[in-house]
Order: sequence, then C-alpha cells, then structure tokens
Amino acid sequence: MLTKDQRDALQEIANIGMGQAGEVIARVLNEFVTLSIPRVLILKPNLIAPALQRIVNSEAVSAVRQAFHGNLRGEALVLFGAQRCNDLAGLMGYEEKIDHATEMEILLDISNILVGACLGGIAKQVNADIGFSAPSLMADHVPVNEILKISDVSWECALLLEVNFKLEKLSFACHLIILMPENELKTFAGKIDRFMEAF
Repeated sequence: MLTKDQRDALQEIANIGMGQAGEVIARVLNEFVTLSIPRVLILKPNLIAPALQRIVNSEAVSAVRQAFHGNLRGEALVLFGAQRCNDLAGLMGYEEKIDHATEMEILLDISNILVGACLGGIAKQVNADIGFSAPSLMADHVPVNEILKISDVSWECALLLEVNFKLEKLSFACHLIILMPENELKTFAGKIDRFMEAF
C-alpha cells in the first residue's frame, strides 16, 4: 500500500502536524505537551483492535470519533485512559468538581482541538482540502478491544497513524488515531508522492 519512502515521508508529515496540534493544546492549557513519534501501520480490520490494545495499554478507554472529508477521508479517534480529563478541568477554568456531562464535554472539546490542528496540519502539507464532522462520543469507559467491531468495517486494510499526547506535569494522556480505508489511502499516497517531489 505504501512504499518505505512514502511511509518515511508520511511519518515526517505527521510529525509536523502532530507538533502543531501539541502547540495548540499547550497554548489552550498553558502546559508543556510531550508527543511520541508518530506510528504508521497498515493493518487488516481484525488486527486494529489488538494494535489499539498495545498502543493504549489500558483496561478501559473512552473514545471520541470525528470523521474528516474532502480530498482526504477517514475517521479520527481520540482515546482516553481511565484518568480521562480530571486534571484538565482546572486548566480549563472549572473550579469545582465536575460532573459526568461536563467531563464528556471536555473530552469532545479537547478531541476537536487535537483532530482539527493535527489533520489540518497534515492536509496543508500535502495541499489537500479537508473538512470535519462534529466530534461524538463513541465509547465511555469500555474495553479497548470493543472500540472497533470487525462487523462495522467494510474495507480490507487501513492506514493506522497514531501519536500519544501527554502533559508533562499532569497525569492526563490521550492517543490520536487516524484511520483511512485502502481506497482513500491510494489517493493519499499520490499526495505524499507530490509532497516528496517538491523537495
């Protein structure tokens, strides 16, 4: 699906896009954000859940999903571990203990910022127009292997692009996962080729 050169270029493109997302989150929260090196995998649907299990390393997660469309199409998932966003509430101006509805609202807000900044940065580098659906809660504290059911997936393989965001001084962490089916991946590969030709 992707050559080694295309994967290397995609990792660099993603690194820049994720870095931009990290800067936005750092400004919003006024906290230093650390990022993992983006991970690029091409997987069959039945291997995605085990891959997510290894990536998240948590018994239960909450997940926000956000579709993207335009020249690039797919789904972005933001996965939060059990700690979720308890430490974020104070940073976002909530002075009292938050209720469940407020916590979910914070998850949606943080996810929307991450997905928009990261995918917007990736799209800009490959000269692609991109739009987003509204984020929605996909799962609330469920086993990670239940996030994506094989029966829900109609494609044969997909790009899984993952990065881990952490706040340096707090326990908050989340994983941004970008999934693209194989037909969209072919389009994306062409854009990556044009990106490489420009250098």
